[in-house]
Amino acid sequence: MNYLATLLQKQLDAALHTLGYCIGACEDAEWQEAHGDYPFSQVVFHTLFYTDLYLGRDTIPFKQQPFHINHPKVFRDYEELERRVPVCLYEKAFCQEYLAHCLGKVATVLSSETEITLAAASGISFRKGCRAELHVYNIRHIQHHAAQLGLRLQLLTNKEMPWFSGGA
Repeated sequence: MNYLATLLQKQLDAALHTLGYCIGACEDAEWQEAHGDYPFSQVVFHTLFYTDLYLGRDTIPFKQQPFHINHPKVFRDYEELERRVPVCLYEKAFCQEYLAHCLGKVATVLSSETEITLAAASGISFRKGCRAELHVYNIRHIQHHAAQLGLRLQLLTNKEMPWFSGGA
């Protein structure tokens, strides 16, 4: 694996572990609650959904992944790909399973990235730019939502979220 792919993998892992902390720290009573925005579970699912999508190469193979096929009720209409307010709520146990799927996919995808593939087109029709930039965008997206959720948790618990560096 090349240096840039290794760096990107470490930072994707760290961002996902930050999100994982938020999932684990959220009390069950708050999991489906909205606090001026979307319910906690929807923010988590949205973040994992786009992490999963951006690690791939557009929507057709994305929808045909075994993880998606094995969870048809969760992915049913792919509302996350529509321009509408999401309505589905998600179980915490499923989101933890989806997080594990995304962490495994990070390892698989980044270990196969080369200088050539990282410089090539992103593979996502609505995200122009190269694969390397898409991975950076993905990290920023995960951190954006993990920070939202971390602040929500801090306001509820008075506990600050720890820093995650390079993974677990």
